[in-house]
Amino acid sequence: MTDVAPQPRVPARIVLLSLAALWACYFIVASLRGAFLGFDPGWAMISRRLTSCILSMLIMVAVWPLLQLLDRKSGGTRLAIVLIGALPLSLLLSLINDVIFADIQTTAIYGDEEDAAAIAAGNVRISRDEAGNILVDLPQPPAPPAPPPPGATASESPPPPPSPPSDADEDDGSAITIHTGQALGQDLGRWAAIADTASGRYFLVLAWVALYFALVKVEEARAAERREGEYRRAAEAAELRSLRYQVNPHFLFNTLNSLSALVMTGRQDDAEEMIQTLSTFYRRTLSGDPTNDLRLVDEIELQRLYFAIEAVRFPNRLLTNIDVDDAVLGAKVPGMILQPLVENSVKYAVAATQRPVTISIDAHREGDQLVVVVRDDGPGTQSSKAEGCGIGLANVRDRLRARYGTAASIRFGRQADGGFATTLRMPLQVDNG
Repeated sequence: MTDVAPQPRVPARIVLLSLAALWACYFIVASLRGAFLGFDPGWAMISRRLTSCILSMLIMVAVWPLLQLLDRKSGGTRLAIVLIGALPLSLLLSLINDVIFADIQTTAIYGDEEDAAAIAAGNVRISRDEAGNILVDLPQPPAPPAPPPPGATASESPPPPPSPPSDADEDDGSAITIHTGQALGQDLGRWAAIADTASGRYFLVLAWVALYFALVKVEEARAAERREGEYRRAAEAAELRSLRYQVNPHFLFNTLNSLSALVMTGRQDDAEEMIQTLSTFYRRTLSGDPTNDLRLVDEIELQRLYFAIEAVRFPNRLLTNIDVDDAVLGAKVPGMILQPLVENSVKYAVAATQRPVTISIDAHREGDQLVVVVRDDGPGTQSSKAEGCGIGLANVRDRLRARYGTAASIRFGRQADGGFATTLRMPLQVDNG
């Protein structure tokens, strides 16, 4: 069964921030527009607009899970669903906006806030006449008291008797008659305003949906970059592992030749000692991940084991000199990176002559780089080493390139005073553990 990679999701934090930014921009632009045109009556309009923006944002947050269902759909399917689905959503947002601003719209219809407040408080009488028109009776202000007759005090003047309402009172201008044709026109105007607001909300919704799908594409691109990085690291690890495993057969081949020579010459004790040392060497080299780095001090210990193996074969000719600066003992190096270089020195310097040959390993720091030099004072020439170490120097060069890229280098050649030297330079990465 093949595992399907999960669809990248836009983080909830980004979605909320995008919606908050969208409605904040709308609030600021609408407020500035109203202030510039002189439409905003102060805090009453601003507070209602803020409420409308917050509720609209929360509703669009609730719609977000539905958008996630479209993440795997094709572009055409997304477009069709969004264009159709945005219609009822924009109408809902427009209706919410109409409800929030209903009291301000009532004020605009009846002329001033006092009349609108009276209607809302129930201090008016609403009825219909025979023609079906709506009659709205507004409360009358109290009439001023009549002046007392001459010579009478305020306490002596009796209060005037109440008078029954007359037809003149009912038609003194305190009643508002709303014709049904006008009410119908007002209803149509209200729905036209709702439709106009809905059209604006429609394009606002489409703008945010476009932004959301753009964010989805960004997340998909990031996920693709992460997968590409993982594949690249896996390929590099495979290359390092392959190059690292090349060293083991090469080293084992040379060691078995040495064992064969010891057995053929009757040096069984020396052969047994070499086998035991070889077992210890392989136990250390094969215990860890071949792609992991080693501390330089551990890599040097591996080379000491190898020198012990070859010393059985060349007891009087193999001399060693190891000089490592204490500051770089914890530096990280690719495992067994020095093994092919030491093997070449044994093969082309020690085995090629009957006199003692010294193999030296020097390591020190130069700036932010680790410098390791493997040299010998044998008779080998550059041409003979280059021809015979195809798996040696080439392996080291390829491993440095795969591990460090252009930040590492290898240089080798014949020394002026004889012998051969190989210099490795790589980034200094110290492990203090």
